[in-house]
Order: sequence, then structure tokens, then C-alpha cells
Amino acid sequence: MGDATGRGRATLVEGDVEFDGRDAALLRAIARTGSVARASADLGRSRARALSRIDALEAAFGALVERNRGGSGGGGSRLTDRGSRVLGRYDRLSAAIEATAGVPETVLEGTVATVDGELAAVETPIGTVWGLHEGLTADDRVQVRIGADAVAVRPAGADREPTETSERNRRRGRVEAVDRGETVHAVRVDAGDATVRALVTDGSAERLGIRPGTDVWIAWKATATRLVEVADG
Repeated sequence: MGDATGRGRATLVEGDVEFDGRDAALLRAIARTGSVARASADLGRSRARALSRIDALEAAFGALVERNRGGSGGGGSRLTDRGSRVLGRYDRLSAAIEATAGVPETVLEGTVATVDGELAAVETPIGTVWGLHEGLTADDRVQVRIGADAVAVRPAGADREPTETSERNRRRGRVEAVDRGETVHAVRVDAGDATVRALVTDGSAERLGIRPGTDVWIAWKATATRLVEVADG
């Protein structure tokens, strides 16, 4: 399992499935109430959607919730040992990120190429980058701001590109440097004509073999990328 971060949040990644704060809240509610139905009601979600999400998570992370259907005790649900470990791991990652002061950003200059609803494509030194915008139009000059806690770092492997569809921005790169912290390391990745910064937990850096000279994929969501118009003059 890999650890990643999104803007202001932690994310555990296994294959193409992400375990985030909403998933952690669901597992906590199940542990507290002993029932998927009651947990869903407490969180204002439908039971069907909660069960579907649990199935998707378990396909990637393994059995997280033990569900007993009916019976004299009325059934119920509880977290498996694996579910408790995944939740604990998420909580430790969240705490480590919150303790990291001054999350660095990558700032790129670019020009808006196209606008698609709330997202815009910007031509930058590292290619087309998608991000959130407010009122931009084609040919506007902008700064692209990418928080280091939004960038996931994955091993290059056999040149296989990550397939997470929600991560519209992906690049191959090579690790330039790793600034080691106690629990979270700041990683600088050479993405061609610019350096992209990322935060990686100590455990992930060790597990993924992230060190200077390592070839990696970096990926981040368009919704975690801010586009700021550059004033004329």
C-alpha cells in the first residue's frame, strides 16, 4: 500500500483505489455503532452507497468490515483486524501531515489553452496541466500552484503509467533530492523543465525505494491544483 496526500488531507493508495477521509469516517462510524446502516445514517449517507464503497475498498485493501446478517442478535458489523490497521495507518499519516509546517508548493508559469467547466488546461514548461479556475479564459497568463501534499509519488516500474482516472495530471520524473524529516520527507522531482515538490511518508519512501536518482511517476488531481491569473504589467 502506498501513502499519498491530497491538499489538506491524507490518502492511502492501493492500486487505483484511494482511501481518504470520507472512508476513514465510515470505518470509525461502523466501529462506533456496530452497524453499517447506523453508521451510514449518522454520516448522512445511504446504506447502499456505503456497502458499495466498502466492497470497492475491500477489493483493493482486503477485508475491512466483518458483516453478520440477521440472527438472534440482530446482526451487526465490526472492523476486522485489517480494517483497524488501515484506519490506524490513515490516522498516523494525517497526524504526520498536520505536523508538517509550511507545506511547499510548486509554482509554474503558463497560458490557458482550454477551459472545461471549473477546470482549465494550462500549457506549462512540463506540458499541459489541469487545474481549478475562477473565470479564466483561453490565452490568460496564470500561475499554476501545486501543493506538495497533493502530489503522489509512485515507482516507475516497467514504464507503466498510473491508471487512477481522477489524477488528470501525470508525469515521469527522476528524484533530485530527498529532504528527510522525522516522519514526512520533502521530495524534489525533476519533471523535465521544472522541479515538482512532493511529500512522502518515511514508510513509503523506504517501501518504494525513493532516493536521489530514482525514476518515478508523479500524479496529482486537477482539483488539487490552483490556477491564479497573472496581472498584466
